[in-house]
Amino acid sequence: MEQVDLKSLIEILVKALVDNPDAVNVEEVDEGESVTYEVSVDPEDLGKVIGKQGRVANALRTVAKAAALKDRKNVFVKILP
Repeated sequence: MEQVDLKSLIEILVKALVDNPDAVNVEEVDEGESVTYEVSVDPEDLGKVIGKQGRVANALRTVAKAAALKDRKNVFVKILP
């Protein structure tokens, strides 16, 4: 099975959710023992990425944390306006 890096995985998932996938940008901020992925989208797509009561955002965070288990790093996903 081909390994996909976490940044690409998050980018693929977010692009599938939004109406304007060209505006999706994922930045990786390495902080030693943890990594933060800052996701920015078109302002009109922000609600789609966050979801009702943050459910979609939490699902993205859960997938990212599960994918990062083998690297033993803490992973955080921030959705920026």
